[in-house]
Amino acid sequence: MKRALVCGAGGFIASHLVRRLKQEGHWVRGADIKVPEFAPTAADDFRVLDLRDPDACEAAVTLDSGGFDVVYQLAADMGGMGFISRFHGTILRNNGLIDLHTIEAARVNGVSRYLYTSSACIYPESLQVDANVTPLKEDDAFPAEPQDGYGWEKIMGEKICEYFAGEFEMTTRTVRFHNIYGPYGTFEGGREKAPAAMCRKVALANDGGSIEMWGDGEQTRSFCYIDDCVEGIYRLMHSEYGLPLNLGTDHMLTINELAEMVMDVAGKSVSIVHIDGPQGVRGRNSDNTRLREVLGWEPGIKLEEGLAETYRWIEKQVAGR
Repeated sequence: MKRALVCGAGGFIASHLVRRLKQEGHWVRGADIKVPEFAPTAADDFRVLDLRDPDACEAAVTLDSGGFDVVYQLAADMGGMGFISRFHGTILRNNGLIDLHTIEAARVNGVSRYLYTSSACIYPESLQVDANVTPLKEDDAFPAEPQDGYGWEKIMGEKICEYFAGEFEMTTRTVRFHNIYGPYGTFEGGREKAPAAMCRKVALANDGGSIEMWGDGEQTRSFCYIDDCVEGIYRLMHSEYGLPLNLGTDHMLTINELAEMVMDVAGKSVSIVHIDGPQGVRGRNSDNTRLREVLGWEPGIKLEEGLAETYRWIEKQVAGR
């Protein structure tokens, strides 16, 4: 039985990953500053720890007998555009500390394989100024020119893995997420991503009513459902590929189109009121060429299917309040 540590296990993606690892027969410890908000953890052991603290990271990685075979590092202070466009210093400080202390604790304790979760936010802003963007390849990351502090922090995290792998002969894996969504994630409060925000707004709106949207809605993105995300993480961790790898879909659409899809799922006709607000880059899409080559796989859950699951869950949450 493999022993796995999942850092950030109180969060959206990591809590789903814990459940997948349990299904694969792993013994799993979760560690985070908070427990999962929407469902009990599936972890065998859960430690409430502030992973900005090196002593907390050491406690997370330490077992009474033996050690962890693998560490999945998903812990981060992050959110949607409303959050990452404002708190650049906070994000750099908190996530930089987490990144350094978790990998050092893993190194000291002889962890055999370490996975770091990066983001499409690392890609240069100059390559994302057109809504009809050319899909972003892994090699496009440098020269670096991300839009915000979150992107710079993720670049630093990637380089930490690269240098630890080179100097200390650690086996590391790095995945770049492209807009992951699904149930059991944040859907209000300013840290939610676009799919969750749209689902919440439509769920709260009356048929024939209206919702607000930041910008003109013509900015483009691709979105990856959580089950595909977890599958990709698991496959990459068990692969022999050590460079950063995109994980997302290459189905690009506008945020206006995303809102229309949510309305279709909800069976509502709602008008959109466009207002000023942070929009991020104008266009972003994933080039999955290397993903297909490396893993012999790519995400296959259609956006309509994933949004239906996400909307039904968020609708229940807001109805209960």
